[in-house]
Amino acid sequence: MQLKSLAKQTVIYGIPSIVGRFLNYLLVPLYTYTFAPEEYGIVIELYAYVALLLVLLTYGMETTFFRFMQKYKEDRSVYSTSVWSLAVTTAIFLALVIAFHDSIGQTLGYPEAGRYITWFGIILSADVMSAIPFCLLREQNKAGRFALLKSLNIALNIALNLFFIVYCPLRIEAHPDSWLRYVYDPGMGVGYIFISNLIASLFTFACLLPQWGQLRFTFRWSLWKEMMLYTLPVMIWGLAGIINGTFDRILLKYLSPDPATAMSQVGIYGACYKLSIIMTLFVQAFRFAAEPFFFKQMGQRDASRTYAQVMKYFVITCSFIYLACVLFLPQLMYFVGPEYRQGSDVVPILLMANFCLGIFFNLSVWYKVSDKTQVGMYISLIGAVITLGLNFALIPHFGYHGAAWTVFACYTVLCIISYIWGQKCYPVPYPTKRILLYMLAAVLIGWAGRTFAWNSLASQLVFGFAGLLLFSLFIARMEPELPALLKSMTRRTQQSPPRD
Repeated sequence: MQLKSLAKQTVIYGIPSIVGRFLNYLLVPLYTYTFAPEEYGIVIELYAYVALLLVLLTYGMETTFFRFMQKYKEDRSVYSTSVWSLAVTTAIFLALVIAFHDSIGQTLGYPEAGRYITWFGIILSADVMSAIPFCLLREQNKAGRFALLKSLNIALNIALNLFFIVYCPLRIEAHPDSWLRYVYDPGMGVGYIFISNLIASLFTFACLLPQWGQLRFTFRWSLWKEMMLYTLPVMIWGLAGIINGTFDRILLKYLSPDPATAMSQVGIYGACYKLSIIMTLFVQAFRFAAEPFFFKQMGQRDASRTYAQVMKYFVITCSFIYLACVLFLPQLMYFVGPEYRQGSDVVPILLMANFCLGIFFNLSVWYKVSDKTQVGMYISLIGAVITLGLNFALIPHFGYHGAAWTVFACYTVLCIISYIWGQKCYPVPYPTKRILLYMLAAVLIGWAGRTFAWNSLASQLVFGFAGLLLFSLFIARMEPELPALLKSMTRRTQQSPPRD
């Protein structure tokens, strides 16, 4: 019953989120077919800094909110204390950004882009202040509204990108006297990507007014101190996690073996990283549903057995995703412009790295539910040391290939450490051998399909579908109960629409 509930929530959160975010990722072809790699490299670098700052500015308060809502049930001061804490720190951050935007731009190597820095400051502030209201929707199981607002944000961002990057230039070229010439600046280039994001973030912030209406002008100091003791380790492990996941794109600019092509390498690597979107989107959708689910299960007698089953089915799903992407990689590479396809050989590495990241998220349940968040901090710090050390060692010699192998090595080591530590402190009966067998089978079938397929579309499709069929038969033989579970999950999802 618990697995069906989690599966249904993953579908409810996941389908609108995956469809919407996939449409958002369809902007990648627009960017890579429109902008040169060195231009797109600016976008990749700045958004890497955004990811880093987003973790610092939310300082783990999302996970902390779920934990304390379970600890102090029906106590709405958890919500107001969380929001007011973020409001104060975000206001200080935004004031500093506005005051020193030119200096920040010069430090990053973009002396003419001070306005970009201001825009990103506002984007970050809006996203941070939207974080806890979105958590409230998840905590109240309002998956429909959650997915709707996320989808509207994405839809608006896409529409604005198409308007500025596609429609305006074509319209002005066809009609030079159009009113658009007064609002459109051809020299803005990638700046319109940032403007679109800014408008979409502010729109989403405004759409959360019903959740803002539930905010009370109360701030409990005693509760806040308790929350901060829990959340600071969460923030540190989140910060270390972002270093593991994004710092390679920052370091690549400075450590590239050929400084003259450094930004081009950042653009190529960033575009290829985007090709792991299907794995990333599934992991993200799963995390939206699984985090509150894990906390709600922690008091159940068979919680550890449930966590083990969740892990097994998660690995099966991710194995299918990995295999499909690898077998059809030549077709997947048309997702980016021709100048970016030279980086195709890092895509399988990055897919497996994100696969391992999802496994690490599953393994991290033991120290979250047992309030040992400092363990997550230690493990993530180990990952950060690995990331920094290997990036400094490999990027100067192997460029973005070194960055890709660093990400994979980091997440693999984190999985191993978390598993060994967790089994000593909070034993979960994971079917480890079976999980490793499924992952190995996906890798071997993917390698065989890519190795023996000829350089023709027909052979690639034949080997691709044959590989997926072979893996499906293997899983069906190993997990005979899986088809019945999927059928039951589908029926229950259709009969039980999400509550708004």
